[in-house]
Amino acid sequence: MDNKIRVGVVDDHPLYRDGVVFTLAAQPDIEVVGQGASAADAVRIAQDHKPDVLVLDMTMPGGGLSAIATIAQSHPSVRTLMLTVVADEDQVCTALKQGAGGYLLKGTSGPELVQTVRLISQGENYVSPNLAAKLLMRSGSGPAREEKRPDRFSGLTPREEQILSILVEGHSNKEIGNKLDLSEKTIKHHLTNILQKLQVRNRVEAALLASDRMSHRSHTAR
Repeated sequence: MDNKIRVGVVDDHPLYRDGVVFTLAAQPDIEVVGQGASAADAVRIAQDHKPDVLVLDMTMPGGGLSAIATIAQSHPSVRTLMLTVVADEDQVCTALKQGAGGYLLKGTSGPELVQTVRLISQGENYVSPNLAAKLLMRSGSGPAREEKRPDRFSGLTPREEQILSILVEGHSNKEIGNKLDLSEKTIKHHLTNILQKLQVRNRVEAALLASDRMSHRSHTAR
């Protein structure tokens, strides 16, 4: 298949790395172009192979966060996906701020890993649902946030509200389009408007904000 998604995999546990490589390489639309075991290897693969997606372990020698920051600055076209056992919301937030496109736990299924790589290669962002829930709980619902929320959402059209409600469920642009019988290009256009109106940087932040509002409404209704 032409135009395969080119992926690099960096993890200092050879057996686990081999499993990730096997899972990804088995897909007809994915090609594994490089492997490594350290932050230095990650930077080297980004420089030498320019993969579309680089799957990184958080706790590898040299540090995954350090690798993300370097790659984001030196090779911005290379998108990074953290794959780790660390379910720590502080590290999730830091990784996303450093430029990571996604954050998955190592207990994830093969199909979820494959789908996430595909989403990240398309420029989208993804965080494991259980981690997203932790971020949501951490965000809180204090008075200051409550004052801003109505203003942010009041500008959304009914269609944008509909798209946002499906986005919260973790669906890709293509899946949202299929549900609403709209083209993927149309969904991307709506999402751009949604991000601007909600004053967020990416779909992950939009989903968290929308989930926060839904959670608040649920508690208020009790």
